[in-house]
Amino acid sequence: MLPEPVNLSRFDPQTLRLFLLAARSLNLTRASQDAHMTLSALSKRISELEKQIGCELFIRRARGLELTPAGHALVEHAQLVIAAVTRLTSDMSAYSAGLRGQVRIWANTSSVIQFLPRDLAAFSRTHPAIRLSLDEKLSHEIITALTQERIDIGIFADNIPSGQVEKYFYRHDQLVVLVPRGHPLGKHKRIRFAQVLDNDFVGLSDGSSLQVRMQDAALAAGKTLRLRVQVSSFDAICRMIEAGLGVGLLPLEAVRPEIIGKGLHALALDDDWGQRTLYVGVRNAVGLKPDAQRLLDFLKQAHQTG
Repeated sequence: MLPEPVNLSRFDPQTLRLFLLAARSLNLTRASQDAHMTLSALSKRISELEKQIGCELFIRRARGLELTPAGHALVEHAQLVIAAVTRLTSDMSAYSAGLRGQVRIWANTSSVIQFLPRDLAAFSRTHPAIRLSLDEKLSHEIITALTQERIDIGIFADNIPSGQVEKYFYRHDQLVVLVPRGHPLGKHKRIRFAQVLDNDFVGLSDGSSLQVRMQDAALAAGKTLRLRVQVSSFDAICRMIEAGLGVGLLPLEAVRPEIIGKGLHALALDDDWGQRTLYVGVRNAVGLKPDAQRLLDFLKQAHQTG
């Protein structure tokens, strides 16, 4: 005979929080102090939780607690539940404060660094009741999330297959080759990518649209991209190049202006893909929520205003 299922309706967030405190410290006394309640009250809540679940969550030892396999499993689930409750509370508080809705946006690093701060600030000035949730992601992750309708709007590079996503022009960005001060290539103002491929490169982590573009261009030139260092941000790339660890390729507006001509030289990329297109995309514009439609319309016209 199968055991009776656990009655989830008897769980409450506060008890789960107390359980997580005990699981974190593995000491009921310390957990009760962190929870600002008596030791007996905390111990009772934990025992009642174990009774509801039907198994022990902790092994009580003389010097503290030890999680059982069930306790380890509950830690993972409790963390997810508490995170969801926290988001729910935050969202409902936002609505009670007058916010009308929320638009979920994922965008690639280039757009986050160069254009979105200014554009989203301008949108928020005219639509203060709309809450914007922005995450920085890789372009292929953004396409997948749009396809699965996990987000409302995505911004991604033009060299990533977009499948069934509806896309609209957002911005152009100009790619430049960055070399450290004193590098032999620094005498050039413009250069083709094939001329740079004999150098070590500092690049982004695997999977970024810019990294994919560089790999494809090297393959087309019959050469190998010599990646010496890979980092996760544009600023880290600049610092590595300044230190002499290689050359790199970045959008011009993503490079701090104060280091151009001092720590780095920027050479315009003289290839047909030297100017990239960034797209703003949605799964289906017809089915967009009104607030997401307002933002989409704004972003489609943003290049005309700055």
